[in-house]
Amino acid sequence: MVDKDKIKDIIKYFQDYAAKVEVSPRPIFLEEYGNYVFVGLRRVGKTYMLFQQIQQLILSGIPQQQILYINFEEERLAELTTSDLSLILDCYSEMFDYKPILFLDEIQLIDKWEKFARRLADSKYRVYISGSNAKMLSGEIATTLGGRYLIKEVYPLSFREYVEKKGIELSENWQYGNERIAIIKAFEEYFYYGGLPELLFFNEKHQWLNSLYQKIFFGDLIARYDIRNSFAMKILVKKLAESVRQPISYSRMANIVSTVGIKIGKSTIIEYVEHLTETWLVFSLPNYIAKLADRESNRKYYFADNGILNLFLFDGETALLENLVAIELRKRYGDELFFYNKNVEVDFFLPEQQMAIQACYSLSDTDTRKREVNALLQVSKQWQITKLLIITKDDGEIIVEDAVQIEVVPIWKWLLNIKN
Repeated sequence: MVDKDKIKDIIKYFQDYAAKVEVSPRPIFLEEYGNYVFVGLRRVGKTYMLFQQIQQLILSGIPQQQILYINFEEERLAELTTSDLSLILDCYSEMFDYKPILFLDEIQLIDKWEKFARRLADSKYRVYISGSNAKMLSGEIATTLGGRYLIKEVYPLSFREYVEKKGIELSENWQYGNERIAIIKAFEEYFYYGGLPELLFFNEKHQWLNSLYQKIFFGDLIARYDIRNSFAMKILVKKLAESVRQPISYSRMANIVSTVGIKIGKSTIIEYVEHLTETWLVFSLPNYIAKLADRESNRKYYFADNGILNLFLFDGETALLENLVAIELRKRYGDELFFYNKNVEVDFFLPEQQMAIQACYSLSDTDTRKREVNALLQVSKQWQITKLLIITKDDGEIIVEDAVQIEVVPIWKWLLNIKN
């Protein structure tokens, strides 16, 4: 059991720190009396979302002493076990007379944390939880939490956030003049290095991203899941990065990994892909038109951040463009997002929004232009899709064929026009 005086020291230290740490606010909507679980990739900003909420509560009149923030990555809590979690509340009650508002950061590091979280909700505590491991959303844990918590996924900075944090003000006519030049320059950085907030403070961005990936790979994957064949996992991640834009089956993944001399079965590949998803490193999209079994086994995979994807690519601009579109669409539409592959291929298909989108680096090649446009026209006619887009690196125009309008828009402009 952890010493009570040590826990009290930690409570007081974090209480003062969370109230004063400098926070750059991000747009987020939270129900006033909702309990939340913040999830997402490492370094995406979940902890600062907690700090942002703490400071907003204090500004609204909540006493600082009512805040109980604990970061379970704190080294002094390394010995903490499930049975010790209630001790935190006991220590707090000996220090203050308030019913605390709890902020539990990286709590997934404590085994069976979800039972403690449910007990807090049942006792009418207000609770905010963060974690990097998507097992927090597994069926078992969701059942344990019993609908008492709302899930809030935290993404890398949107391009609009990125521009604002670099001090570029978007005027009414930002598309013109020097402002546009500054925005395009910022986009080049965002395109290749992604939107993880801390990256703004580093000049050696590639080195920082590589260090982060190593921490995710060895800490969140190899160590946490006790993976013995780390080389197979390394090859799998690399091949998924190289396969962005193309559907890939579990059997195909197993065959690819096996070509480098590593015998690995389909069942192990399925397990490895699940772990990659659980650490928020990758996400996948199903084919809308596929049969149920094929929807699960033959998907398109994207990386949660362009900067991490770019660690594995050489001349990967086409993949980076599609990956960035995928991130933004998933953030906005969640499980409504698919790809479409039957007779024609459409990169992103959103039937509930009556929208189909192609991601194409350039339309300068005649055959490429014809292929992208014809695919959208066919899907539009078959499914009565009314909003058709081709998102490019720099091209912009309106295409009208067969009385159907297709908007071609540069990705940087499209990203700035998406509402966060």
